This record gives sequence, structure tokens and C-alpha cells, in this order.
Amino acid sequence: MQVKDVVRVFVKGGVISPGEFLKIIHIAENLGAEYLHFGSRQDIMFSIDEQQMDLLEQTFKAINTQFEINSFEYQNICSSYVTMDLIPGKTWLASHVYINILESFNYEPKLRINIVDPSQGLVPLFTGNINFIASALDNYWYIYLRLNGQPETRWQVPVLVYSDDIPKVAKAIEEFSIGIDQPDYQVISRKLIDEVQMNYQPVTDELIFPDTIFPYYEGINRTSYGKYWLGLYWRENKYNTNILKAICQRCLNTEVGKICLTPWKSFIIKGIFDKERIGWEKLMGKFGMNLRHSALEMNWHLPAMDKEALALKIFLVRTLDQQDISTYGLTFTIKSDDDITLFTNIVIEKDSNLSNEEPIYNILYSKDFNPNSGVYKNYATGINKEVIAPLLIELSQLYFDQLAEETVETSTHQHIDLINQTLYQCSNCLTIYDEKYGDTQQEINPGTTFNQLPTNYVCPVCGSEKSGYKKMV
Repeated sequence: MQVKDVVRVFVKGGVISPGEFLKIIHIAENLGAEYLHFGSRQDIMFSIDEQQMDLLEQTFKAINTQFEINSFEYQNICSSYVTMDLIPGKTWLASHVYINILESFNYEPKLRINIVDPSQGLVPLFTGNINFIASALDNYWYIYLRLNGQPETRWQVPVLVYSDDIPKVAKAIEEFSIGIDQPDYQVISRKLIDEVQMNYQPVTDELIFPDTIFPYYEGINRTSYGKYWLGLYWRENKYNTNILKAICQRCLNTEVGKICLTPWKSFIIKGIFDKERIGWEKLMGKFGMNLRHSALEMNWHLPAMDKEALALKIFLVRTLDQQDISTYGLTFTIKSDDDITLFTNIVIEKDSNLSNEEPIYNILYSKDFNPNSGVYKNYATGINKEVIAPLLIELSQLYFDQLAEETVETSTHQHIDLINQTLYQCSNCLTIYDEKYGDTQQEINPGTTFNQLPTNYVCPVCGSEKSGYKKMV
């Protein structure tokens, strides 16, 4: 049996140009790979034969791209750039802010680094060793450290750092902590403030986690400014190189400048012109690409290229689908090794301490079903595969039971306010425009009546035009 080596290609922040992606695909093909895979750190992976090693190093050095073989000495930088124009976020956090930060990294990090907007729910916040989380103050970021591998022990540095200084700060933290088994967070924070020349502000407001619903990230969708984005997902995380080449070439032919990788083993193409949308649909049809997987199918985090975990996921998805169970709002992890970082509501963990012939599993769920909490509770231990699905059904019911409903004041004054509110609803996705609150994500101030909305106003969720709204009676 031939020995296969796994090549991991770094993609800073999950952002790559179609031309650069095309070069990587050609290199992978020349080395014998038929498929590419995506990792949870927004990186690219493929397998090659052992004897191709010399050729691999020559070709990647020629295009000045960082890569590794069978090791995790260095780490890819994760970012929520992919959510720009898809999910409402911090108004100051424009695409050029991400790009400027990512391009300023002039060293190869050995620690995991996250650069994330907390307003979105697609890219996890705290899966890095160094996590930069956007604050409400323009161009300033919280810093959360998790250097000992335990998400529940993350440490908040007591200052906000300016965007331009993020690479410098990340490098300094790495230098302060590498080689230390039990890093002292207070010492690191003090050294950072005292020894690094950076623009910072003291933390005065605690980070608030908004209630973000995990988004549906597949298919062709309209943005608020009239263009479209295309989300692509393959069930087995095996992306055929011929299909990927055709996608990259179409991006180049239609002036699409960026391809964005997600942590969910998928990728997104943004900035598609309306006139090009049909051409993309034809391309998808030519290759028989399914653009309508269920949310139950897509909301899973698995170790890349892990056949056993994939088989278990397929079994569970089919079982839950047959039961017609709703898992809306929930995400799942199958954990088969200690290296995987948890960032979902529910975890199915293979128990490596038991010596049974058949695999045995534990089920955990995050505190308050909040994947950002970093704290997981045991729900069941020592169970076999057949018992997992019924327990997941129980957990989904527990999740829906604990969802808090907003209470409505019943005073006469409040009742009159509710009667006088004018609500309009999008006919396509049923999103409501409430004149009382406006739409701050599109710079529509509270109190703006529906008739005062600009003619080019579109639904913030599905992109339908203003004319598609109906008054609620």
C-alpha cells in the first residue's frame, strides 16, 4: 500500500484570489491529487505520494506560498472576512480593514490566531490561542488569550488594541509564551503593555455576545447592494480539482476578486454581478452540484479527512432526518482526537479510554447551548452508536425548551404603543421591518417610516426589493 502524505496550504484569514487558488490546484494535480479538502482553520489540504516530496517543495517555493507536510508546527490565521456582506456586523469593520491586517503579518505564526467580528455566528470566536474580537470602538479589538489549550480558561487582556498593531501584538505574545508550559496571563499582559509600542485603549465595556443564529451558508443569495454570493458545500469534503478549476476560471472571467473559505469545510464566492448569475447556475448544473443541502446536513464540524467521523455523521444525519427532527440553531462536532478545538453546541466524543470492540461515545453540550462559552457539560457517557441519535433528539428538545421568549409589557401605555406600530413584512423570507427600530445595519435610523425608506432599500436577509414588502394588519 502506497504511503500518502497530507499537504496543508495556509490561506491567511481564509481569503484567497482565484488566480492563487488556481495555482494551488494545478500543483496538487501535478502531484497526483484528484481532490482538495478544507480544514477548520480555513486552510487547504490534499494527499500526495511520498516520492513527490522534492517536487512539492520546489513548486510551492516558486509561488511563495506557505505549506506544511504531516505536521502542525505553524498555524493558519482565521478570520470572519468571509461573513462580510453576508451577515450584519460591526459598521466600522470593512473588508479593507481585514485585508490590511492580514497582509501585515510578516511572520509564520506558531500559535492559532483568530480575527473575528462577534456579531456573526459563522466563524467561531475563541478557537485561537490569541483571539482578536472586534469592539464597538472603531478599529479597536479585544484580546483574549487561551494559551494552555483550555477554552474555559481564556484570559482577557485589559486593553483594546488598534487594528494596525494586531500583527505586532500577536508576534509579541507568541515570543512571550512559546516554550512555557503554564503561561502566566498577567505577566504576559503586563509585558505587552510595557514593552510593545502599540496604540491601545483601556477596556471599559465588557464584550457582549449577541444572539447570533447559525446562518445557512449555501446557494446563490442576494446581498444588500444588489450583487450575489454563492456558497458551495460538498458532503464528504472532497472537492474535485476539475470543478474547482472551472470555478476559479469563471471567477477570473467575471471579475470576482476573492474566494473565501469557511471553518465548516466549504467556501463562498462574493461579488457576483446580476448579469453573471445565470452563468453560475449553468456551471453548477453542468457539474451536477447540489446547492440545497439541509441545515441538518451542514451544521457539523468534523476532523478533516477522517473517514470514521464522516461515516458516523452520515449515519446520524440519516437517522435524524427519518425522524423529521428540527435541529435549527444547533451545531455539532464529532471529536475523535484531542487536537480538535470545540466550537459547537453539541459534541459527540469518541471515548478512547475504553477497550470495547465497538466504538463507545460520550455526548457533551455547551453551557446554555452557547458555543462561545467554552464550557461543556456531560449529557451521556459510554454509549454506543445506536443510542446517539435518540439522545440528540432529547438534547434538541432541551435546547428549544430553554430558549427565552421576550416578554411584552401589558400596561395601557405599552398596549397603545404596540397598536400604533407600523410593521411591514418581506413576502419572500417573512423578515419584518419595524419603523420603531429602523435598520441600523443599512444606516436606516429608528423612527424612519416605511414610506421614507429609499427606493433601493432591500431586505437585509434575502435581498428582496422594497416593493416585496407588505403591510401587516
